[in-house]
Amino acid sequence: MAKATSVLQTPAFKKSVKKLKPNQKKDLDGAVKALIENPNLGEQKKGELVFLRVHKFKMNKQLTRLGYSFDDGTLILELIALRSHENFYRDIKRQT
Repeated sequence: MAKATSVLQTPAFKKSVKKLKPNQKKDLDGAVKALIENPNLGEQKKGELVFLRVHKFKMNKQLTRLGYSFDDGTLILELIALRSHENFYRDIKRQT
């Protein structure tokens, strides 16, 4: 199993992270570290969102989705979106 060697963030992801409180950032850091160790944790999407993997985790006792892509050839983990369930996939389609 390959580990990610670098992590990139989209501008939308950075904007979402800026709004988080310190305890939420701690939960997010744990989820990102888990993805670095095992980039295949998330569920691979189908159709228009085939490039996307989604990892679900708890942030402040609320289920949160972390959208990312992982390229095996370069071992780069690209963080795309961070939101709760509402309109998650619709917003990602608009970004791309």
